[in-house]
Amino acid sequence: MKISIIGAGNVGGLLALRLLEFNLGEIILIDVAEGLAEGKALDLEDSAAVYKFNSNIKGTQNIKDILGSDIVVITAGFARKPGMSREELLKKNALIVKQISFSIKEFSPQAIVLVVTNPVDIITYLVLKTTGFSYQKVLGVGVSLDAARFTNLISKELNIPCAEIETMVIGAHSETMLPLERFTFIKGIPLNKFLDEEAIKRLKEQTVKRGARIVSLYGSGSAYFAPSSAIAEIIRVILKNERRTLGVSTYLSGEYGVKDICIGVPCILGKEGREKIIELELNSSESELFLKSVESVNQQKEILKEDGIL
Repeated sequence: MKISIIGAGNVGGLLALRLLEFNLGEIILIDVAEGLAEGKALDLEDSAAVYKFNSNIKGTQNIKDILGSDIVVITAGFARKPGMSREELLKKNALIVKQISFSIKEFSPQAIVLVVTNPVDIITYLVLKTTGFSYQKVLGVGVSLDAARFTNLISKELNIPCAEIETMVIGAHSETMLPLERFTFIKGIPLNKFLDEEAIKRLKEQTVKRGARIVSLYGSGSAYFAPSSAIAEIIRVILKNERRTLGVSTYLSGEYGVKDICIGVPCILGKEGREKIIELELNSSESELFLKSVESVNQQKEILKEDGIL
């Protein structure tokens, strides 16, 4: 299998390492910055003797090297700075990713594309529309990371291993995301059997603000350890055809009463990408909040349309 990572920054570099550890195939690391991708690829190669990698990695500036990729991951773009929302990144990153999308369409027309660049939901929509690929093959990585954060916070609160916790987060990968306690379980038991309403509300708020807190503490750049882990897990599920349910940003064509948008919902993932959207039975309050999240993405879509990017 050939996996191309466009963007060799913190997320791209760490993702390459995780994929090598999984021995999933040939890795192509690409970046426009002179020497960055090549240097990281050589550095990663040198760890092969320690970790017993069997996979190969190549670093390059040439986008044509994605030719024939099975999976292309887009991490390129500007990272958030302290005080900056994901939405503020929209125009800059949209222009970068649109050009990348043309290259993917030309050199890897059969690839599954995973979008990481923020704001991920509208950028996923942009990639889908620019490439013209099927809905199943263009996915955004966002709510799976948010669910991991929700899981971690619950684990710390209750001193219970993360492996025993199943969380659910839907909506945009932004401040409008929806951590859903009704669909969150510990060994199959609902979360509200362990925590009261006030504690759950606090953990949900911490989940929503987790990314911004990390950005503020770093001072420059955004999270990369957990995002690279979330992306690697999605890639492994797809390439191994595990048909597991994970949260991804995907195109809705009537599901959840929503059309013509990419937003985070649970999906069964397999070798073809998105195999099925899982429609949760949301109550009226959850539905209202989900539609507010949808509206936030629609507002971004209008901005890109006004600027002629979409």
